[in-house]
Amino acid sequence: MSKKTIVLAVWFALISTHSFAFWVWTPETRQWINPKYAVKETPQLQLEYALSLADQDDGAAQAEEEMRKLIKHYPKSREAADAQFYIAQFEEQRGDFSRAFESYQQVIKKYPFTQRVSEVVQRQYEMASRILDGGSQDDQGIWKKIIASHVNLEEIFTQVIKNAPYGEYAAPSQYKIGLYLKEEGLMQEARDAFEKTLNDYPDSEWAKAARYQIALADATRSAEAGYDQKITQSAITEFQEFVREYPDARLSAEARQHIVDLREKEAENSFLIARFYERQKKYKAARVYYLQIADQYQDTSWAKKALEAIQQLGKKE
Repeated sequence: MSKKTIVLAVWFALISTHSFAFWVWTPETRQWINPKYAVKETPQLQLEYALSLADQDDGAAQAEEEMRKLIKHYPKSREAADAQFYIAQFEEQRGDFSRAFESYQQVIKKYPFTQRVSEVVQRQYEMASRILDGGSQDDQGIWKKIIASHVNLEEIFTQVIKNAPYGEYAAPSQYKIGLYLKEEGLMQEARDAFEKTLNDYPDSEWAKAARYQIALADATRSAEAGYDQKITQSAITEFQEFVREYPDARLSAEARQHIVDLREKEAENSFLIARFYERQKKYKAARVYYLQIADQYQDTSWAKKALEAIQQLGKKE
């Protein structure tokens, strides 16, 4: 036998062994079937089989594969929606949150009449909230993956609202959009989000928190406003409204302190303007501001300074 004949014989033997190790003859269908790609006789049996794999140690990957086979072979079955839901769960468990969110969304998109819609919305909301809160100390490895996956929390919370605009997670989702934007340093956008919470869900428990956050956003913006007092005045008004509407709220004490601090800031800004005019020898303009401080900000430390400045001003005029 030639060397060429020997090589071909070995090659055919390997191919034959490799192929028939994965293909099985079934008398019922009188067909060759590859068990790797086979599916159970009914979607219910396929789902049960996949779930049984998920209960085994390190069986999640194989279970997910069986879920995908169910969707492929029984796309219109009730179990297909369940399989899509479990796939999203597997992805969430391994920290692939961006993909998990999309997979959860596919449940609603492909199977809008499934009973899992409310559960999907809850999962999406809780997943986004957990990311916003930063996760637990036990999840350090997972949360590093979150940073790399570039999850857009604003989009997720917005989708939760679209999925169930009158559901229990709509108001907190709108509120948490504001929190997310605030953490990103987008104070005006955050304020708009909180105001939308207040306007769209005025009777929810989140309306109270939103009003307080609006005032905080204005207070933060006022620190960057220089001599422009309008934002500071807006913040004071918002805090005053909060105290008026919720006098017994735990945050009301903090709101009152914010009012005190902001009035100090207002008085200080007016004092600096008066000093500017005084240095420019525009004494009449300076006197107007000093008198305003002494009259309107008697509860601040700047009232006494303004009175002293007025006395000194009289010597210059």
